[in-house]
Amino acid sequence: MIGVAKTARIFAVAAFGVVVSNVAEAASWKVDPARSQIGFSGTQTGERFQGKFGRYQATIDFDPAAPDGGHAVIVIELGSASTGDKQRDQALPGEDWFDVARFPTATFEAKRFVGKGGNAYEAQGTLSLRGISHDLVLPFTLDVQDGVAHAKGHVDLLRNAYGVGQNAWNSDAYVAFAVGVDIDLVATTGP
Repeated sequence: MIGVAKTARIFAVAAFGVVVSNVAEAASWKVDPARSQIGFSGTQTGERFQGKFGRYQATIDFDPAAPDGGHAVIVIELGSASTGDKQRDQALPGEDWFDVARFPTATFEAKRFVGKGGNAYEAQGTLSLRGISHDLVLPFTLDVQDGVAHAKGHVDLLRNAYGVGQNAWNSDAYVAFAVGVDIDLVATTGP
């Protein structure tokens, strides 16, 4: 069940990363993996847990002055999820949770960015996980200084909307349906 929450969080983080990009006359941003993180959180048997995805790819084109021309794609390797709990980390890639043998990645594609005033934005797009796709809006903040962009965002998801948690885990009796996804991305412009 924790694996499902972790997956949802990863998607949320991926969605946030997509928000940081724009395609139309936008700058291309290169994410610094050493300073960035896509995380997730959930609740299992009443206790909160957190995790992160160790491997992902982000293609981000975004101009804060013209956000509606942006575009981003975040592809997360679901098998790279870790929570620090051995049993949970072994279960997450399995058939009941992420089923990485059939669905190795989750993808968030931001097709539209909307400025919300100040440094606040929304990335509007689609999250695809376990072969299921849903529209997703990822709110985030973006601060740019000396050519370095720092984007932070959070979104709440329902793991069961993406089929995460099958068989004994298809209820919220042990692992809550609600999961959070957090993105914290640092990127620079250029090739």
